Amino acid sequence: MSTWPQCAMVYDGTFTGFLTCVGESFRTKEYPFYFLPPGSDQISLYPLREVPSDPALARTVYRALEEQVSPDFRRMMTYAFLTCLPQKERHMFDVIYLGFLQALPQDLTDDRVLILTRAIRHLTGEAHQYKGFLRFSDYGGVLVGQITPKNRVLPLLRPHFCQRLPNEAFLIHDKTHREGLFYAQGKWKIRPVDHLDLDQPDQAELECRALWRKFYNTIAIESRYNPKCRMTHMPKRFWGDMTEFQEDPA
Repeated sequence: MSTWPQCAMVYDGTFTGFLTCVGESFRTKEYPFYFLPPGSDQISLYPLREVPSDPALARTVYRALEEQVSPDFRRMMTYAFLTCLPQKERHMFDVIYLGFLQALPQDLTDDRVLILTRAIRHLTGEAHQYKGFLRFSDYGGVLVGQITPKNRVLPLLRPHFCQRLPNEAFLIHDKTHREGLFYAQGKWKIRPVDHLDLDQPDQAELECRALWRKFYNTIAIESRYNPKCRMTHMPKRFWGDMTEFQEDPA
């Protein structure tokens, strides 16, 4: 158990900001019990410290994750930050503290490590599902797909769709985290998207959607209809963004 005095760190919510908090914690020998985003109304009994992002310090900490521990450890921290794990920063810092100053448990069932590995498994599993469940629509030559994930899956989806659609221009909009993956002419960026207003689809797009729904319904085997089995392989929370489950307009 650390003997460092505890505090609550307020940061900008980015991975760079989190790594800056890690660097500041080891510099000042303070153990962050909470990590709070700007404007948080959470009450803390610990002293508050506002930590502005420092890209240079963040890069130093990022390199140290690999140099002082291992490349797999750095990958674990990068993926863990994308998860929807409650208080993920605190769990991440607990493991980083072990990696830097003590030793990571050899037993991967140690609770401190297991919490992160389970969250990462959920992240990668959800990203894998969206590789099959994501549906695009054509808006004036730009393919647009909208998703509602629990985790921030866009960085994991980026290699798959950029390689699969290299000659297309597309946008994948994450409605949950209000960000989008933009791709065109071999270049990509992930940027905040607070709100996305789309024009009404043209007649060609409507006909394409109708054909997809017709195909989906036609290949179904009525005698083997099993809603519970379908929800096992295709959870219902994905249906709202999938063309085949949307109503066919008049």
